[in-house]
Amino acid sequence: MSNTAFSQTLLHDIIARHGASEGPLLPVLHDIMAQFQHIPDDAVAPLAEALGLTRAEVHGVVSFYHDFKTRPNGHHVIQLCRAEACQSVGAAGTQTDLLDRLGLKGFGTTRDGSVTVEAVYCLGLCACGPAALVDGRPRGRVCAQSLMTEIGA
Repeated sequence: MSNTAFSQTLLHDIIARHGASEGPLLPVLHDIMAQFQHIPDDAVAPLAEALGLTRAEVHGVVSFYHDFKTRPNGHHVIQLCRAEACQSVGAAGTQTDLLDRLGLKGFGTTRDGSVTVEAVYCLGLCACGPAALVDGRPRGRVCAQSLMTEIGA
């Protein structure tokens, strides 16, 4: 992952790589995510103009797909499974406890930018619920304390 600050020059280079492709919006957005870890607000208007789209069309795509973020994630990302199998073994309590420990009112990123907590709907670890991904690594039978320990908090 790159921590490159947003720049119009990098955005222009990304658009240029895909501009001649048919339907370049998704590949461009994926490249922007890879470069900046989110879709900066400052990228939407020039991207829309370059691709002959409206800002609303670009925003609609960004807001529809959960992989596109409008803010950078925290240093650690915890994705909690919210599917029925995990709910049946206490995922809601784990979620409440974790968010309380991190000082979050709901899913999102802590004020210091250290942790992002997101909901996902089935990680395929149904027999090991409650389940989570911690920085992309699957974890089963999690509780708030085990998640906090894993991220060093």
